[in-house]
Amino acid sequence: MAKRDYYEILGVSKSATADEIKAAYRKLALKYHPDRNPDNKEAEEKFKEAAEAYETLSDAKKRQQYDQFGHAGMGMGGMGGHGPHGMNMDDIFENFSDIFGDMFSQASGGRRGRKKSGPVPHQGHNLLQEISITLKDAYLGCKQQLNYPRFEVCETCTGKGTKKGTTVQQCKTCDGAGQVQFSHGFLVYSQTCSTCNGEGFTIPEPCPTCSGKTRIQKYDKFTVNIPRGVFDGAELRITGKGDAGTFGGQAGDLIIRVHVMPDKRFTREGDDLVSTIILTYPQLVLGCQLEVENIDGSKEALKVPKGCPVGERIIIAGKGFPSLRSKVTGNLVIVTQCHIPQKLSAEAKNLLVEYSKQIGTGTDDTSGIIGFFKKFLG
Repeated sequence: MAKRDYYEILGVSKSATADEIKAAYRKLALKYHPDRNPDNKEAEEKFKEAAEAYETLSDAKKRQQYDQFGHAGMGMGGMGGHGPHGMNMDDIFENFSDIFGDMFSQASGGRRGRKKSGPVPHQGHNLLQEISITLKDAYLGCKQQLNYPRFEVCETCTGKGTKKGTTVQQCKTCDGAGQVQFSHGFLVYSQTCSTCNGEGFTIPEPCPTCSGKTRIQKYDKFTVNIPRGVFDGAELRITGKGDAGTFGGQAGDLIIRVHVMPDKRFTREGDDLVSTIILTYPQLVLGCQLEVENIDGSKEALKVPKGCPVGERIIIAGKGFPSLRSKVTGNLVIVTQCHIPQKLSAEAKNLLVEYSKQIGTGTDDTSGIIGFFKKFLG
């Protein structure tokens, strides 16, 4: 029976790269592996056939010879005198142990470890602290003292984890790889070394202070500057104030999440500071000038225009929150409201009735009252 073309067997072109050839072989090897096809002679033959093709095409010199002379240039069957029908499984797994070991360890969810020269530095975790401040604090900026637990580098062993005068040792179980390999039939798989927990080293004599952990937990006192204009939900990052790393790894960061509490007099809209002012009806009609107090206690001049309606937003430019994202500063916005007296003197009541008559809104009937308040409220 004529031998099939090696490129055809693997399903690749003659210009395929070494990686493409290897990937194609891995795919076929998994598909026709004897453990997946027990007592299937056809699958076993295809498995051997793919192995023969790969053994030739993965070797640069053999591939060049095959490209030039075909099967005739490969001697008796190509693989040391073994055609696909003359190969045995021991030959295949011995010749391709690197591929099968890698292939089936990946199939089992692991990977072959590499020897480690020593402890690998690991970065510390970021920490989150939440603080609450007043709206005035957000407007002016403030300082907040934090007292929080964090891991710090052990001072006794300076982060080495070992007792003074001793060092870490390469794990004897996994030979420093962090993983151990097992075989079951044709399957080769890996799992984390239980002796060193995948680290590749052990600490025979750990530091008495940190028990080999390289760090200990302490409470850290830290004063943070809250910038002017900070908004509710803002997160401030303080570099290096999180947990210390292990074995010389970089420390994590401290994330401070800011909550701004509501204020009775002021609210925030974007970078604008908003408040209301209660004016009398004459002040709204005739206009006036007065002073209003900002959230920081400063006095700001406010000019109420003539005929000012209720709900008017009067802007005092540049007296709001400074923006954290730009150099723009928000405004102080004063919203007008009207004071409605609950009690009137007889004289004031007569004057109000007289005014109502002059503007054509009587107070004796319902339509007149409604008409009056429509004009009153603008």
